[in-house]
Amino acid sequence: MNQHKNQTNPGSSRNAIREMTLLSLFTAIIILMACTPIGLIDLPLIKATILHVPVIIGAILLGPKKGIFLGAVFGITSVVKNTMVPSLLAFAFSPLIPVPGASRGSLWALVISMVPRMLIGLVAWVVYALLSRLLGKKLHGRTISMAVAAVAGAITNTALVMGLIYLLFQDAYALANNLPVAQVSAAIMAVVAGNGIPEAIAAAVLVPAVGLPLQKVLSKGFSC
Repeated sequence: MNQHKNQTNPGSSRNAIREMTLLSLFTAIIILMACTPIGLIDLPLIKATILHVPVIIGAILLGPKKGIFLGAVFGITSVVKNTMVPSLLAFAFSPLIPVPGASRGSLWALVISMVPRMLIGLVAWVVYALLSRLLGKKLHGRTISMAVAAVAGAITNTALVMGLIYLLFQDAYALANNLPVAQVSAAIMAVVAGNGIPEAIAAAVLVPAVGLPLQKVLSKGFSC
């Protein structure tokens, strides 16, 4: 009796190994993408990204905790990339880049780089879990659930990043872009629309396209 209790469940061990393998794979994909122009696209003002896509897929397949971990990996790559290849707004993503009008960087940059990215997976997983219960476990229901979750994750990233920049670095943003402070909110909304909408659309297409086959192959099941 006791021997049976102490024995490890082979199925549970296989699931744990499979999930760790998949987590490692998504981590490697995020780091690899961040090292290429595909993941963090250098624009004059800010770096556009599709790194939220593997974070969202990982969260849906592996759950919220691992989604938060993948978001943290995304955030770390953002700090590194903005330090090594700074853009006009790199000071908002790396504490090693001096804030305009100051002699040094700000630790608030770590909050902007890390917190929104860690919330991507959590928000996407919650939205997917709720919608998949409402829409059912058939293919069309899961497709819609993944697409909406992807949009929610992408919007979480863009809205929180730009919102925190406005709250924490409004004056520095104005100085870096040679704008009156009164025009900062409009400029930030333009970035949200210009970057956020395409990023959300890309996520809505790519997440179901990649996530659904993976979900089937891994026999993940359809419960959340």
